Amino acid sequence: MSNNPNFPQNLDIQPSSPDFVEDFGVKPYLDGSQYDQLSQKLAISKYGIAGRVWEAAYALNIYLNPPHRLSFEPPFCHKRDLCILELGSGSGMIGINLALSLQNPHYSLILTDLPEVCPLLENNVEEAKDAMLYSRIKVVPLAWGSGVHACNLIEVTGDRPLSHILCSDLIYFPELLAPLLRTLIQLSSPPFATSELEILISYKIRSLSKETPFWSAFGLWFTFEPVLFSEKSPDGTQTSWERFGSAFEGPIFIFVARRRPESLTWSAPQNDGQLLAGFGAHGSMQPKADEQFETLLFMSMVET
Repeated sequence: MSNNPNFPQNLDIQPSSPDFVEDFGVKPYLDGSQYDQLSQKLAISKYGIAGRVWEAAYALNIYLNPPHRLSFEPPFCHKRDLCILELGSGSGMIGINLALSLQNPHYSLILTDLPEVCPLLENNVEEAKDAMLYSRIKVVPLAWGSGVHACNLIEVTGDRPLSHILCSDLIYFPELLAPLLRTLIQLSSPPFATSELEILISYKIRSLSKETPFWSAFGLWFTFEPVLFSEKSPDGTQTSWERFGSAFEGPIFIFVARRRPESLTWSAPQNDGQLLAGFGAHGSMQPKADEQFETLLFMSMVET
């Protein structure tokens, strides 16, 4: 892997197509010439992986901006005082479209990514051509695992705790799993958040053997549940509940996660390997793993 995670060796990716969600009967995004295939191609050439809209982002966008005929459980909670932070925002499609759809004037949104990706985010906020966005959205550099970058967020949030953290298609490179988990642990702790914080994760399975270590460690610090959906038929009847994303290629999951209250007294080890191996969880420096993710996968296979 190169020094820049957005330009790994032999990078060869193409713009994504939202066809699979359009077949689902919904728009892939509310505003978005800057996310079409031509714009993605240009962004990929300049920003690498960060310039592409990854598949799980389309699913999360539906969850955050649902059409009237879809119901979700648990639903995205439109609290009065929303303070939302997105990790690894990339092109900003998720956060910007959420901001455009919110009817709540009492929100703030923080889009974050590596410093070299922030110009892409700033450009796409400007391209949205919505004056309200300029005052509500902040673009802030945040490298995963960087305590300095995380602490700098205090200057942006002040004494306002985060209500939500958005994570869209972030679980891929093994080298980034521990830094991502470390950042989630830090941002879900005081002074950044309270027990009311929700973490929304959209995830497409690509390589289970490489990705499972993240979930085994993540589940030690957080509880999480998959989002279910039900659809209203033309005759007004409601379909039975099923996991959202199961029909998409991957498959795709959307999880709602919350910090385990008892974990607030634990100390995360500085060593990345130890963090992924479960050291520090349950207050002990012994390896351990959580089985929530494996259980969910097994249940998904039984359902199909």
